Amino acid sequence: MGTEGWCLLLCLALSGAADTAERQWRAVDVVLDCFLVEEGKHRGGFASDKNMVKALLVLRQVPVLDDGSLEGFTDFQVSTLVKDNPPVTFDASVSPVQIPHAEALLHADCSEKEVTCEISRYFLQARQEAAVETSAWFIANLQVSGGGPSVSILMKTLGDAENRALLHPTMNLPLGPQGTVLTTVEFQVTTHTPSLSLQRGSSASLHCGFSMAPGLDLARVEWRLQHKGSGQLVYSWTPGQGQAKREGATLEPEQLLMAGDASLKLPSLTLKDEGAYICQITTSLYQAQQIIQLHVQASPKVRLGLANEALPPTLICNIAGYYPVDVTVTWTREELGGAPVPVPDASFSSLRQSPEGTYSISSSLTAEPGSAGATYTCQVAHISLDEPIVTSTWAAPPEQRIVAFGVLFASSLFLLALLYLGLQRWQATSSKVCQDSEALWVDTLLPPNKKKE
Repeated sequence: MGTEGWCLLLCLALSGAADTAERQWRAVDVVLDCFLVEEGKHRGGFASDKNMVKALLVLRQVPVLDDGSLEGFTDFQVSTLVKDNPPVTFDASVSPVQIPHAEALLHADCSEKEVTCEISRYFLQARQEAAVETSAWFIANLQVSGGGPSVSILMKTLGDAENRALLHPTMNLPLGPQGTVLTTVEFQVTTHTPSLSLQRGSSASLHCGFSMAPGLDLARVEWRLQHKGSGQLVYSWTPGQGQAKREGATLEPEQLLMAGDASLKLPSLTLKDEGAYICQITTSLYQAQQIIQLHVQASPKVRLGLANEALPPTLICNIAGYYPVDVTVTWTREELGGAPVPVPDASFSSLRQSPEGTYSISSSLTAEPGSAGATYTCQVAHISLDEPIVTSTWAAPPEQRIVAFGVLFASSLFLLALLYLGLQRWQATSSKVCQDSEALWVDTLLPPNKKKE
């Protein structure tokens, strides 16, 4: 029975499991179809696209929470492989290192997801021990589709090629009794958030975890940001010292960091924070990394109004302050008692970008209200919105607009007349007050003989 048979067996076991079964830990073999990069000796575990062949990765006795669905699930046997041209099989012991998200790897096929697995040679940064000469290292990069977790696993081969043990015919690596490449997992780096989309102004937590075999020491944690061809350091940590290059960036407390949590927190996101974040973990012997894509979004503000009062009227829909650039604007027209009908003749202004990086655009449309008037609606869809923004306005028929204009004009004339009459009355009242004041002044200040004159 091949790997497809194992997946079928697992799916049948899952479908027959009781939902109420008590969950407990159980050690199972996780079998993954992979591709092996035979060439491309890139330091630090970067793989080449050349000479890729089929391979199999067997993670032995990985602890998984069992809710009863694993009943009848047996350990993987190499005899189940196809005997003619079998794939290179890496038989990996995971006991020294924790393997996170094992359930996601194990149940991927039954969850209609795929696990991308690529294995390549890994070359140490420095030769620190004699065993380096007789061992080989490989790095397996695992990615669950649909935004699932990403895991990088570093494996060291077991056996001694110099003692002429059974060797693989093409890789010249020592093989175990069952013809597999025996390895042990020594180091892993993982993230359960390989891609995040967050609103501008919110806070981000970029997950990065790791686990290492006994005897290894954590030497450095480094977070870098790559965006549009440029890179910058965000945060660096060495034992006892952390340094933030981005204001407000923090790592977990040191006791959590030493326990395997190197997650990065970023408060008050701006558009400048968008990009690919590289979490690189360096131990006394190994180095591995995870990449988290952070997408920062800004929701648009929409305002619908009249561009002018001419006949026919022009409607304008202003969409401002959004990011990223792609936005969809849809116009509809609805007469009284009718259904909305799409209007395809809208025009758009040139795209504008603010100093902060957000975009704005306007869409205009000549309204044709008809004899009874119509409701025009501007609908804006954007990736930052759960639902499109909808704004509407009423376009009156020409007759109503003329009547309304006449009423407005008459009202304006009436108000002007009242204002004019009030002004005249005020002037007349002011003139009489002045005359009375002058007479009073004469009676008060002039002598009696002058008054007669």
